[in-house]
Amino acid sequence: MAAPPNIEEGQSTYQPPRFNGKYYGWWKTRMHDFIMAEDYELWDIICNGPYVPTKVLEELPFSMAKTSKEYTDADKKAVEKNFHATKILVCGIGPEEYNRISACDTANEIWEALQIAHEGTTQVKQSKIDILTTEC
Repeated sequence: MAAPPNIEEGQSTYQPPRFNGKYYGWWKTRMHDFIMAEDYELWDIICNGPYVPTKVLEELPFSMAKTSKEYTDADKKAVEKNFHATKILVCGIGPEEYNRISACDTANEIWEALQIAHEGTTQVKQSKIDILTTEC
């Protein structure tokens, strides 16, 4: 994947790559690599959604979400990972893109909102692939 023109050399390894609304594919790949290097579990949270601590019940519905007062130390650490992933994503976008994701509550929602806005839904992507393969 080609880098955008006029990209600054020596980008920081401490700050996420910045997305300004252009070259989404390039930013997406760079952000994936940055997040994986930061903490590979963050990528699972971005792709699959946050960890929700639950408790087992003896009757239906047999499990339910814990209140924050019921969290163990392990639960707190797992829940914090969603906030860490969210922080990285928010720090990696400009103000125009922030307006697009400001209503999102989880890192997974942010990632999906950006992906749909810049790549389209799975159905749109498949349609584009079908058009390209029929043209060749």
